[in-house]
Amino acid sequence: MLSQMKMNGRKNGHTALWITGVCLMVVMGACRPRGSAALQDFTRPVYEPVYAVGFEIMGAKGRQSTILKTTRPWQGTSGEETALFIARNGEPTPAGFTGQTVPGGAGRIVCMSSSYVAMLAELNATDRIVAVSGLAYVSNDSVASRRETIAEVGYEGHIDYETLVAMAPDLVLLYGLDGMSPMEAKLRELGIPFVYMGDYLEAHPLGKAEWLVAVAEMLGDRAAGEAVFAELVPRYEALKARVDSAEQAFAKTVSDADGAAAAAVFRPDVMLNAPYGDSWFMPADGSYVVCLIRDAGGHYLYERNRGTRSVPVDMETAMRLTSEADVWCGLGRIATLDELKRLLPNMAGMPCVAAGRVYNDDKRLNAAGGNDYWESGIVHPDWVLRDWIKMLHPELVPEEEFVYFRKLE
Repeated sequence: MLSQMKMNGRKNGHTALWITGVCLMVVMGACRPRGSAALQDFTRPVYEPVYAVGFEIMGAKGRQSTILKTTRPWQGTSGEETALFIARNGEPTPAGFTGQTVPGGAGRIVCMSSSYVAMLAELNATDRIVAVSGLAYVSNDSVASRRETIAEVGYEGHIDYETLVAMAPDLVLLYGLDGMSPMEAKLRELGIPFVYMGDYLEAHPLGKAEWLVAVAEMLGDRAAGEAVFAELVPRYEALKARVDSAEQAFAKTVSDADGAAAAAVFRPDVMLNAPYGDSWFMPADGSYVVCLIRDAGGHYLYERNRGTRSVPVDMETAMRLTSEADVWCGLGRIATLDELKRLLPNMAGMPCVAAGRVYNDDKRLNAAGGNDYWESGIVHPDWVLRDWIKMLHPELVPEEEFVYFRKLE
């Protein structure tokens, strides 16, 4: 009997120890963060852009964290990619991840371009902006009203890193031109997370605007970005459809012309820009502005530039193109027809000048010369397209006023 009691005691002791161990494992598992997902697990698209080609948002099964990839971080890149891990729910950065990491819901943001200010404004998140580059040139009213509390950090090559650090940012939105930003090495040294924004490289106007979804993901509210963008698309497409319908109707009235000939008559020839030094830069045929011209029912005169960047042409070529133009747009700092004739006397007699069909995108300049066209225009491609239609086919939008453009008087 005694030996049986001893044996039962040992069994009960072993059982108690086993139960205690299991309980400790459960408690410890509940208290510590979930284990890291492997980097290769982040292959599930959580947002697939419709118009943008420069970013993607990836997730992993059972994880709330995401990876935002910038697949075209700067001009001329081939296979280059940068990434931002947006950590949520205490989930650690995957082993082997070499990009940047930021907690989901970044609350203190530095904008190195005013277009990022516009994206945050569309998401009702300008209160998260703690510093910008070129504060005086920002047009947004919310930012302008807080200029005493928002820091100016300077421009690439001349960044005030002391001020930048003092603002304790969660994230810096920056860009690269022909390579990585000069800021990257210093930001890494300071431990300040950053992300490359490739919106300026998008060829489609809606592609530029779609980057606000990527910004919303960084804020922790992708759904808000998707909702804003979803409202933009039908407005833009409806305007384009209005132009397409008008072109088709016009073609039917030209019974003795084929479709190509009718299109040539319907679509005004468009010349862009003005001299910069001794050169005149002409955008690529597949660029953002040329997409707008085509969607508005126009024809871009310099189709031979099939690259991805603007190229300089000599003055002789520029004069020939301008002489063929029905509409001339984007004259930089030239504000009036008299100024145009004084600065470019050889252009004074051009048909488009004589007809008064010369326009500039400077209707919304602030006191410092900041141009809202390059700010809010990025997230309102429908307004920009409507302006272009008003320049090329004013009969299609007779009730509308220009938002960003104006006719030179």
